[in-house]
Amino acid sequence: MNEAEMTVPYLFRCPITLDLFKDPVTLSTGQTYDRSSIEKWLAAGNLTCPVTMQKLHDPTMVPNHTLRHLIDHWLQMGHQFDHEDLAIVDSVAAIKHSLESHDTAFETKLNMLETIRVLSQESSSRSCLIHLGFLPFLLELVFGRTQKEAMISSEEYAKFVEQALFCVLKLLPFCELESLNILLQESKLESVLFLLKHGSSLVKMNLCQLIETTSASSETNQLCSMLGKKRELLHEIVQLVHQNCEASDAGIKALWTLLSSSKLNQETCITEGVVDGLISYISSSERRQSNKSLAVPFAMDILEKLLALDSAREALLRNPNGITTLVKKVFRVSNHEESENAVGSLMTVCYGSFQAREEAIADGVLTQLLLLLQSQCSGRTKTKARMLLKLLRSKWIQDPSHMSN
Repeated sequence: MNEAEMTVPYLFRCPITLDLFKDPVTLSTGQTYDRSSIEKWLAAGNLTCPVTMQKLHDPTMVPNHTLRHLIDHWLQMGHQFDHEDLAIVDSVAAIKHSLESHDTAFETKLNMLETIRVLSQESSSRSCLIHLGFLPFLLELVFGRTQKEAMISSEEYAKFVEQALFCVLKLLPFCELESLNILLQESKLESVLFLLKHGSSLVKMNLCQLIETTSASSETNQLCSMLGKKRELLHEIVQLVHQNCEASDAGIKALWTLLSSSKLNQETCITEGVVDGLISYISSSERRQSNKSLAVPFAMDILEKLLALDSAREALLRNPNGITTLVKKVFRVSNHEESENAVGSLMTVCYGSFQAREEAIADGVLTQLLLLLQSQCSGRTKTKARMLLKLLRSKWIQDPSHMSN
């Protein structure tokens, strides 16, 4: 082997011939070979993967464009990387191989995921991770396992998923989101639902952020639409909202994103109890010491939009704290958007309900509206406040039970 061959990174060599890849293709086992080499292997009657020796139930070969791109980059640089780049490539290749191996201890895999997290924060190493297809690789690691497998050593698996999803979220802003379409596969969606139901709080938060990302690109439009209509998934997110915890913030933002992109099945969410969950979340925010990290503005916006539906208005009126919670949000010195949402919501629900008007007035909405009109809120918010005052006054006067008093 001459000096030029010695400089070829191990990652760029076909495992069969040890020569530089010319046309890298990946098998269903996740192993990559040069097309001509693996074709000869299969033509000789071999029905297994040469490296893993797993039986090939599916002999399909998928072109490995990311590896091809990296090899082209290496060739353009004169058959060499600088020592730092070469070290990164070899290190990343070793990490990927170890994460794929069933013989690697979980603790070792956790340490490797931590290394990936660190590498993803530096541009050159992050580029290497992306070119080597680490985003789809990590997605497969997380969602490719069956529920039965996931329940084995569940505590270790939970830590692994937490770390892997965190790495996914670190890489997502720099990758094409098309890789997320792996979740369109039924088995992968089942894994999402399983993790949303049984995962740790951190896993649920990361999954909600992943769902939120699907609305950011036309590449994942079909996926976003499917997620927004999946009853089981919406059920789990609504349950998360009910918990009034940090993970609830991520759940609310995911619902808001799906709603804003017109992908959310609103009636399903209402049936699953989202109105009660939002009211509980908004009400509990009043008792928290810090509102900096809360998703209250998103919750208020979701509620106002949902109240356009009869079923949502009925759910709000059935909630003993529904009207009271909205009235308390009418005059918000620090957040005029919340004030506008509260006034808009009350406008919608009070228009056709004497019960709502009576409760709002009893809860002091008139004073809140007058204070709002004297504040520095937007002209649009003040216009809505005047309209609500006029509505309450006219409907109160028109109501026969008060005409007789």
